[in-house]
Amino acid sequence: MADGTEVSFFAFFTMVSWVIVPTFALVTLVNLFSARTIRPITGTQVAESVAVLLPLRNEAANCDSLLSSLLAQEGLINLSITALDDHSHDQTKEKLAAVSDPRFGYFDGAELPSEWLGKNFACHQLSQSTGADYLVFVDADVRLHTRAISSSIAAMKEFHWDYLSPYPRQIAITWLERLIQPLLQWSWFVSVPLRFAERFPRPSMAVANGQFFIVRNEAYKKCGGHEAVKSEVLDDLELARALIRTGARGVVADGSRIAHCRMYESAREVIRGYSKSQWRAFGSIMGAILMIIVLLASSIVPVIAGAFGSPWGWIGFFTIVTTRLAVAAKTHSVLSSSWLHPFSALAWITLIIFSWIQKSRGTLVWKERSL
Repeated sequence: MADGTEVSFFAFFTMVSWVIVPTFALVTLVNLFSARTIRPITGTQVAESVAVLLPLRNEAANCDSLLSSLLAQEGLINLSITALDDHSHDQTKEKLAAVSDPRFGYFDGAELPSEWLGKNFACHQLSQSTGADYLVFVDADVRLHTRAISSSIAAMKEFHWDYLSPYPRQIAITWLERLIQPLLQWSWFVSVPLRFAERFPRPSMAVANGQFFIVRNEAYKKCGGHEAVKSEVLDDLELARALIRTGARGVVADGSRIAHCRMYESAREVIRGYSKSQWRAFGSIMGAILMIIVLLASSIVPVIAGAFGSPWGWIGFFTIVTTRLAVAAKTHSVLSSSWLHPFSALAWITLIIFSWIQKSRGTLVWKERSL
C-alpha cells in the first residue's frame, strides 16, 4: 500500500511537471524576445525635476561608492539627492556629513511608529521631503551607470509609463549567493509574460524590485505611496500593485546594463535576507505550499525521474536548465550554477519553510528590528 501511495504521489508531480516545464519554457522564450531592456543612452537630457531618495540604516560601508555613483549621474538638469539616516549605529551619518555637493542633503529619520516597517517609513519620509516630478528610490548596495537614471526616465516618457523598475544585475560571489541569487530574475522571467502584463496591467502580474525604482510623483501620491504599504515586507511589489490599482502603468525591465547590486555577502546574510520575506512572498501559507509544489514539479522531479531511467525526466531537466541559462545570459547573471538548478530549488524551498517557521515563532528580525 505504501509503495502504491508513493508511486501515485510521484506520478502526480510528474504530471504537474509535464505542464509546468513547457509553460516555463514558452514564457521564457517569449520574454527573451520581448521583455523591455533599459540601455544607457548618451545625449539624453531630462528637464523635469528628479529626486533620488536614499533610505540608509548602518550603511557606512556603502556610502562612499553609492554617493559617487549618484553624483556622477549625467543628463539630469534638475537633480537632487536626499538621504535619510535611519538611526544608524555606525558611521553612516559622518559619511553623509562629509559630502559637500550642493545637490545633496540628508536628515535624521523620525522614531519608527509601531504600525510601520523601517524601510517603508524611511521611504515615506523621504517622499515627503520633495516635490520633484520623478522620485528615484535606490538601495545602498546598488551602483548605477552614469546614464542609468536619465535613460530610464527617457524610456518612461517614450512609453508613457508612470513607474519603472529596472532590475539590476545581481552580483553573486559566495557559494550560496551563486545558488540562490540567479533565481530572482529567473522566477519572474519564466512565470510572467511581461509585455502582456505591460499591455493589460493586473496587480496579480506585478513584478518590481525596490533596489532601483522610479515613479512619477503624481502617480506615487495618487496610490498612497509607501503609506499604502506601510506594513508590507515586500514593499516594492505591493507598491507596484497599489500603483496598478489606481490606474498607473509601468513595468519591470532588465536593468543589468545600467545597474548592479550585491545584496548579500555571505551565506548567513542570504539566509537571513530571504527568511525575512519568503513568508509573505506568495500571499499566504497556501500560496507558499503551491509554490513549493511548483518548484518540486518543475525543478526537482524531472532530474529524479531521469535518474530512474525516464528520458522524459532528462528532457524536463535540460529544458529547465536551458531556461536558467537563457535568463542568466539575458540578465548578465551567474551562468555556472544553472546546472545545479535542482539544488537551487531545494535551497529555495528550505528558505520558504524556514521563513514560515520563524514568522510563526515571532523571531523574524531585520536591521535589528522585529518583523
